[in-house]
Amino acid sequence: MNKDFELLASKIMKANTEEFSIINRKRVDEILSPLKEKITTFEKKVDDTYQKGLKDQTDLRAELKKLYELNNKISEEASNLTKALKGDSKTQGDWGEVILERILERSGLVKDSEYKIQMNVKNELGQNLRPDVVVFLPDDKHIVIDSKVSLTAYENYINADDELLKIKYIKEHTDSIKRHIKELSEKQYHLQEELYTPEFVLLFIPIESSFSLAIQHEQSLFNLAWDNKIVIVSPSTLFATLKTIESIWKQEKQTRNAQEIAREAGGLHDKFYGFVSDLEAIGKSIDSSKNKYDDAMKKLSTGKGNILNRVDKLKILGAKADKSLADKL
Repeated sequence: MNKDFELLASKIMKANTEEFSIINRKRVDEILSPLKEKITTFEKKVDDTYQKGLKDQTDLRAELKKLYELNNKISEEASNLTKALKGDSKTQGDWGEVILERILERSGLVKDSEYKIQMNVKNELGQNLRPDVVVFLPDDKHIVIDSKVSLTAYENYINADDELLKIKYIKEHTDSIKRHIKELSEKQYHLQEELYTPEFVLLFIPIESSFSLAIQHEQSLFNLAWDNKIVIVSPSTLFATLKTIESIWKQEKQTRNAQEIAREAGGLHDKFYGFVSDLEAIGKSIDSSKNKYDDAMKKLSTGKGNILNRVDKLKILGAKADKSLADKL
């Protein structure tokens, strides 16, 4: 019995184990199959994201390379411009004139009509004076603008780390502006016959920070310039001045237009008066012609002893005629 029981228990255990394994495998498959699908989908998304990220990184790397190259180019051009401006005073002057011309264009003033660049003016000695800009005002008045660039000492001041050097360079910077004031004052534009200007000239400093630094360090620059009949202006203050002049020109044009309208209206009124007079004369001529016509008709056919009756009498008296005037008239 023990052996039979062990054998039977073994068979039962084996059968139950196999059935349990099958059931467990089935249940595990039911559980793992969706998970496997999810993992496969997740792996695909991760791979797609990686590929897209790799492409984006490649594109970003290319864009960063372009930006890097562009930045290097801009830095190189800025460095070249700085070297040119620092090394050649004429280049500095040309650059300042370019900035001045850009401000004039933005102000709304019309070139060669409301301002002129490098206008040739002769002084009393016959020497040529070529102010950078002459701005025209109504009533044939002018404002002279001269651009002066003081960059070398200013650039040295900006790059200096030592306080003593800064003091040295800021003094050189203000001294440079003083020299510009003296040189411009000696030209005496307000005394030239070709220019009807106020007794001051605008000294244009194209670098706003350079202008501010000089004024902060030496506030007497304004008074010094004014004593020499010069007003120092920066891009912002010059632009405001030019916009004011542009507004004056607008008002002047409106006034001229109003005067022209009044002149045209007066001419139209006189022309209309003449037209009415001509119409009245025509009416009188028509009336006169009507009266003359009536008089003629009386003599012809309606008045006493008119021509028609006398002609008819000729016919009655035997004049040969096939037609009758009386019927026609």
